[in-house]
Amino acid sequence: MKTAIIMLTLLSLMIMACQPEQQRTATPIPAVVKTKKLTGLNSDQLNAVYQQYQLLTNALTAGNVTGAKVAALAIETGAKQIKDAGALTTAARQMTTAVDIKAQRAIYAHLNEAFIPLIKQSGISDGELYVAHCPMALNDKGAFWLSEGKDIKNPYFGEEMLTCGTVKETIKPAHGE
Repeated sequence: MKTAIIMLTLLSLMIMACQPEQQRTATPIPAVVKTKKLTGLNSDQLNAVYQQYQLLTNALTAGNVTGAKVAALAIETGAKQIKDAGALTTAARQMTTAVDIKAQRAIYAHLNEAFIPLIKQSGISDGELYVAHCPMALNDKGAFWLSEGKDIKNPYFGEEMLTCGTVKETIKPAHGE
């Protein structure tokens, strides 16, 4: 797992180094997501992808196109190592070529349709994850995302409608922690 996280981090840094200077300095991207004790997933490969998923969600919430592309590329790389993650890999690849935040956010919904079931199937070893839902995303069709907290920070609308949405489900460890 450590090797996968190191590889994904190095890949992210290499991509950022290749961006023109004005794109690199426009919006800083944190190298590490600071959270309460990180939710532990039962799969090391999913855990590595989840780290990048958090970066992706934060980038979309902030409206950071470049940050979302970097995180999506790392998700694509990690997802290739996960059984039954073809749809996740495809959605991440599509996000790396999306030209604007609106397109990225639409693809993010498809990414979540693939990622959330993988998380539920694998399960978590500690902590809690929340499945949040924005009813207005995708032209009022609605869309889901994962969050480590109950506070809504909507990646589908960012600052425009930051708190739009509700928690629909809590994912807990199977042993009932």
